Amino acid sequence: MNFKILSTDGNARRGIIETRRGLINTPAFMPVGTIGTVKAMSPDELKDIGAEIILGNTYHLYLRPGTDVISSLGGLHKFMNWCKPILTDSGGFQVFSLAAIRDIEKTGVHFRSHIDGSLHFIGPVEAMKIQGILGSDIAMVFDECIPYPSSYEYAAKSVELTTSWARICKDHQNERQALFGIVQGGMYKDLRRKSTENLINIGFDGYAVGGVSVGEPKEEMHEIINFNAPLLPSDKPRYLMGIGDLCDMLKAVDAGFDMFDCVMPTRNARNGTLFTSEGRISIKREEFKYDDNPLDPDCNCYTCRNYSRGYLRHLFLSKEILSMRLNTLHNLHFYLNFFKNMRESITGKKFRGFKEKWDTIFL
Repeated sequence: MNFKILSTDGNARRGIIETRRGLINTPAFMPVGTIGTVKAMSPDELKDIGAEIILGNTYHLYLRPGTDVISSLGGLHKFMNWCKPILTDSGGFQVFSLAAIRDIEKTGVHFRSHIDGSLHFIGPVEAMKIQGILGSDIAMVFDECIPYPSSYEYAAKSVELTTSWARICKDHQNERQALFGIVQGGMYKDLRRKSTENLINIGFDGYAVGGVSVGEPKEEMHEIINFNAPLLPSDKPRYLMGIGDLCDMLKAVDAGFDMFDCVMPTRNARNGTLFTSEGRISIKREEFKYDDNPLDPDCNCYTCRNYSRGYLRHLFLSKEILSMRLNTLHNLHFYLNFFKNMRESITGKKFRGFKEKWDTIFL
């Protein structure tokens, strides 16, 4: 994996990641395909709207359908018919947020599946093995994502544990995969600095910041984003994990981050909240019952070219499957086009105006 910065505007960076399965233009938004599918979308539809990379999840794919199934069917790319890059999260966040019961030790975590209660163990060795079997292009280290709030003492111990796991992951890195380290440390700046320095000393192909947007106030999240970004190596991709709010991502790009993922556009679509050039729209509202206008007059996605707000409202209230598909297609198209225009604004030294425009619309 190679990373090149093509242009900058302040701290905002326009770059490109080169992988053996294709190029990823940054800043990049990665649609979330947790269990080997981006909900309601086919791979061809994702390609058509400009997706260059998607995200899969180690925890979920390990539990269902299982690495034996995916391996026997040719790896994750072939399994889901996706030929472009895939980043796999290590499953650390899910182990700590979804598992019914967990027991943390130096070598990993014993936990019970949120699906059927069965007992499992994942540590850094297992996480790297699973990701190797999945065959993702970018793998993530196994980390502990602590809750908010957490005491300083617990956060400090967690940083030490995450660092030790990161070293083990590095030792077990698959030569055909890039590997990103994950900065932790809660809301404590000195621990964030220490975690970052530890990971840089180990050396990774990219660096992610985790443990944000876990319940803390927005002001604290933004403070950590602005604090942590300049500590990361400037010649490596910087990935802010799990952030999908448009204004939050603009602040992060302004701080120097390059990669993002979130279920926000797809989950909101399934719940009837759609993103447009005029702001968010709740398609279930009575005002759209007789509305013959497209969802967004400035959008050229399949949904906006072919269907009215009135029809989309009808589909949503009728709980039709087509509602989820058309809404998801639009929201993901909006996000990917938003990032395309953001990249162009950085190249043209117009990012500040771009950010101010969209902050006004979505704040």
